[in-house]
Amino acid sequence: MLLKSHTVICKYLLVSRMCAYSDHNNNRTLFNYMIEVKNKIEVAKHPFSIVSVDKYRETTFYNDDTPALQKKEKKRKERKLLKGKKKMTDDAAAAKQKNIDDWLPVTANRNAKWWYSAFHNLTAMVGAGVLSLPYAMSHMGWGAGTVVLILSWIITLFTLWQMVEMHEMVPGVRFDRYHELGQHAFGEKLGLWIVVPQQLVVEVGTCIAYMVTGGKSLKKFHETVCPDCKDIKTSYWIVIFASVNFVLCQCPSFNSISAVSLAAAVMSVAYSTIAWVASIKKGVQPDVDYSLKTKSTANTVFNFMMALGEVAFSYAGHNVVLEIQATMPTTPETPSKKPMWKGVILAYIGVAFCYFPVAFIGYYMYGNTVDDNILITLQHPFWLIAAANMFVIIHVIGGYQIFSMAVFDMIETYLVKQVKLPPCFTLRLVARTVFVALTMIIAICIPFFGSLLGFLGGFAFAPTSYFLPCIIWLKLYKPKRFGLSWMVNWSCIVLGVLLMTLSPIGSLRNIIVTAKDYKFFS
Repeated sequence: MLLKSHTVICKYLLVSRMCAYSDHNNNRTLFNYMIEVKNKIEVAKHPFSIVSVDKYRETTFYNDDTPALQKKEKKRKERKLLKGKKKMTDDAAAAKQKNIDDWLPVTANRNAKWWYSAFHNLTAMVGAGVLSLPYAMSHMGWGAGTVVLILSWIITLFTLWQMVEMHEMVPGVRFDRYHELGQHAFGEKLGLWIVVPQQLVVEVGTCIAYMVTGGKSLKKFHETVCPDCKDIKTSYWIVIFASVNFVLCQCPSFNSISAVSLAAAVMSVAYSTIAWVASIKKGVQPDVDYSLKTKSTANTVFNFMMALGEVAFSYAGHNVVLEIQATMPTTPETPSKKPMWKGVILAYIGVAFCYFPVAFIGYYMYGNTVDDNILITLQHPFWLIAAANMFVIIHVIGGYQIFSMAVFDMIETYLVKQVKLPPCFTLRLVARTVFVALTMIIAICIPFFGSLLGFLGGFAFAPTSYFLPCIIWLKLYKPKRFGLSWMVNWSCIVLGVLLMTLSPIGSLRNIIVTAKDYKFFS
């Protein structure tokens, strides 16, 4: 009996020795085995064996290795706790980011229909500058003018297609803003500095120009319907125009201004149609002359450069195209680019319907005697000219909302994400009201701001509409060198750089020459 007990004890000691070199889980398995051993010893009534097993019970889990095991277990639990806290923090951050995105104007609503894209793009693209296209033709002539207008239409349609395609080029990611696409291509900081300054120049400059255009169109409407009334300064009309925008700018998102944008798109087609139909009705002028307006070589060259800028200003919609596409829903089966592109095609058909008849028919009927606004040249019938000016007013109200909405998104994103202000109605009210007030004040101070459009057109519109999308495309897709895509993109880049270089020179020279006629606060 004693021999048998000692045999069991030896087994126990052997197992105990193994426990010192086993991990925690194996220890537990061995402990279960020792319980069986203890039961056998208890049956043998061997007191030493019972003490030995009790000692094993104490030393197995409280031996010299226990502090290390406990420390390891403690660290494991701490890591698990930290991981849980990090997950909770990430979830909270994601929820906070979603709340901000749901509040910002560009990403607040993603339920837009494809036709929203059509009239948003048409409103953004067709500006009151269409009425100056015959004047631009008079500085370029039939050959160059026709080539520049058609080539600009083709190039900008191509670059707009590129931007629509790149909106969701990364699976699961949407580049909702122009600068986000730039950051993806060039890096966080460089992309921001490349895109945002140009985008702001275009959008803020367009808003100021529309303030001036709206005020002047109101003045023309008043003078047309009431020629005997007392003359009112343009500054007051700009304030009246701004008062409408003070109210409409509080619309929270792109989709909330859809009705305004639709009305603006219809009005742009309407006043463009009035311009060329009334020109046809008036007929070709007896003394029409298609030679260039100026005989001096220097003036001819500089005016040609300025006309390039005016054409560039006519294609400014690229600066808000990604923001418009951000309002479209997307699924793996139907990505947002499909409804967006359908709307873009319809919008560009509308652009062609507005631009080409006004430019070609207006120039054909009046030649180089056409004014910088063809409605001024028409003059009669009064009621039609008054209606056209009112249509211009409604259109520039919608255009102001489209371009300012992208600026509001930048301002509110900065205030909420960088300054850490809470997203609320008060923040939106103050920020947007201040912006509208600033554009109004600048428009009042510089009512000849429209003369700067040629300069702005070349300096900022040309890069963002003509060649920056091509550079981003080459950077991201890396097409085969000297392949069709590579050559087309580089051709657009070269033409865009030429436009950016030449048009500001001509416009700046024209500003200097005519500066004596400018009156501040007029």
